[in-house]
Amino acid sequence: MPFAKLEDVQIHYERDGPEDAPVFVFCNSLGTNLRMWDPQIADFSKHFRVLRYDSRGFGASTVTPGPYAIPQLSWDLVHLLDALALDRVHFCGLSMGGMIGMFLGSNAPKRFHNIALCNTAGNFGTPETWNARISAVHAGGMKAVASTVIERWLTPAYRASHPAETAAAIAMLESANPEGYIANCAAVRDMDLRNKLGAVQVPALVLAGTYDPVATPADGHFLAERIPGARYAEVPAAHLSNLEARDDFNRTVLKFLGA
Repeated sequence: MPFAKLEDVQIHYERDGPEDAPVFVFCNSLGTNLRMWDPQIADFSKHFRVLRYDSRGFGASTVTPGPYAIPQLSWDLVHLLDALALDRVHFCGLSMGGMIGMFLGSNAPKRFHNIALCNTAGNFGTPETWNARISAVHAGGMKAVASTVIERWLTPAYRASHPAETAAAIAMLESANPEGYIANCAAVRDMDLRNKLGAVQVPALVLAGTYDPVATPADGHFLAERIPGARYAEVPAAHLSNLEARDDFNRTVLKFLGA
């Protein structure tokens, strides 16, 4: 299991695909780990050296004391690229990962060829909503929020027709470290990028899920209209569009990349 030891955190990562291919980075969402990208590996590794990692507080990466912040999580990725001697990469982030992509697109644009911002928004919810979720996890652990979160991640139709995939998504969520989850909730709660989108200097794809109740198509259009030159696309899915609409997701992102 490969790790990169950064200044104050140890980041777990995996790589797939040809060693001499261009590097493509996947950045996970809140409550997940690098396994969330399993539906993408076969298609993307045909064209890219795929790098995926557990962001701080999730998976096998270190759970450092919280709360975290989106800039902190974003620079973790830049430091990971430095540790792996990677100068410039392609990027795809979903939800919280998309927030990281927006931040890096304006603060470290020379490190990225392009960015795919999936099922994300410049701002998520209200502080009161996030504080209630944090309190619930403090009191009851990850199981206290799992049923609510999974209803947002996947549509009822998908959950009914794909019980194994749904069970795996729930297991991934419930296996998250509660303190890491809480610390990352704070990062999302405290970030508002809506007035900073014009500073993104990297070619961007904004991908929304038609049935996403978290980052709605309206949120996606908001981003696409304000990020210079951004493209907009939509797939028939809720929040975890890379799982629920994997074929459409893969085809859309790969087309954007020119693969």
